[in-house]
Amino acid sequence: MVHRKIIDQAVQHKGLLIFAAGVATAVVGKKILESKAVKEATTNAVAGVMAVKQDAEDRLEEIKADAEAQIADDEDKVEIEVEAEEVEEEEEEEPKASKKSKKSKKSKK
Repeated sequence: MVHRKIIDQAVQHKGLLIFAAGVATAVVGKKILESKAVKEATTNAVAGVMAVKQDAEDRLEEIKADAEAQIADDEDKVEIEVEAEEVEEEEEEEPKASKKSKKSKKSKK
């Protein structure tokens, strides 16, 4: 019977019970957040995240340096190929010029 009265009063004062539960939750939450275990855990988690971030930044710098080196190598290869083509073209033009000069020499004689 006593339990029934308590339940009836609780049903009548829902707002008060919700407020009391909120206050209790806040007090317990504050105690949990202030504990050394939680502080150590969050500190270790933040330190871990910062280490991962630094590793990622370092790796990104390495990738950028490798990409720049690759681009420079590719540009050098293109320059060498262009120079080689120019030399080949010059070599092809020289024999033609010498043939013309021989023909012109024969016609002069």
